[in-house]
Amino acid sequence: MYKTANAYYQEKFGCKVYKLSVDGGFTCPNRDGSISTGGCIFCSALGGGEFAEHGTDIPTQLENAKKRVAAKISGGKYIAYFQSFTNTYAPYERLKDLFYAAITPDYIVGLNIATRPDCLPDSTVELLKELNEIKPVTVELGLQTSSDAVAEYLGRGYKTTVYADAVARLKAAGIEVITHIIIGLPADDPVMTTKYAVASGTDGVKFHLLHILKNTRLAAEYAQGRVQALTLEAYAKVLKDCICALPPEIVVHRITGDGAKKDLIAPLWSADKKKTLNFLNKYLQTDKKA
Repeated sequence: MYKTANAYYQEKFGCKVYKLSVDGGFTCPNRDGSISTGGCIFCSALGGGEFAEHGTDIPTQLENAKKRVAAKISGGKYIAYFQSFTNTYAPYERLKDLFYAAITPDYIVGLNIATRPDCLPDSTVELLKELNEIKPVTVELGLQTSSDAVAEYLGRGYKTTVYADAVARLKAAGIEVITHIIIGLPADDPVMTTKYAVASGTDGVKFHLLHILKNTRLAAEYAQGRVQALTLEAYAKVLKDCICALPPEIVVHRITGDGAKKDLIAPLWSADKKKTLNFLNKYLQTDKKA
């Protein structure tokens, strides 16, 4: 029904590919006061990097991450994935040092960088272009929603047109783009966001379930009854609607996300990742109309 990340990487690299999540020690303009200090309403204390390595230099983090997944895999190659917070939110020289350190090991075949579209000055795009000539670079942009009204509620801190401009500049530099989209935001239409991302030129998408996590502003909204958590069946239906809006060449890198279980308030069904993925994959293969 759609092009999976596994199929895409097999086609691109000729083998199974695994991501090694590392932490470059970044923050975010939504946390350091440049835009705000609270972060986006849904964002966890670790900025989405709950499953990343932390606290050491990048080569050591990569080695530690490789050891951690070694028991689960046999063969394959690796992509260095800068996941926590905003991974282009730093001076040029610091970014250069971090990213070159990440692509140096022979076992690393590519570089993925998660960031905000308002944190991509031209100098950074030029650096990414330079890196991309050595090993493939992919930039993951946290759009979440194409609705500026919903984005304001989230505290995202930039207009949706900023995302479209960032995609255009990255694509002009030959950089692959993956767009993050959240399903379950109040008063939002994720199908419209999916169509907007496609029209903007994204190469792939990551669909995320809206998780209510402890110590987030969203948790307070949920406690006060202003936000509802989706059922698994409701999520599956909207996910299928979104995937049906994708052209066949767009790669679906994720069909849901999982927050750290210790911090998860709702929806609790998402804590059982295997059961959730089995249900979603089965649902997506049915002939039910989206």
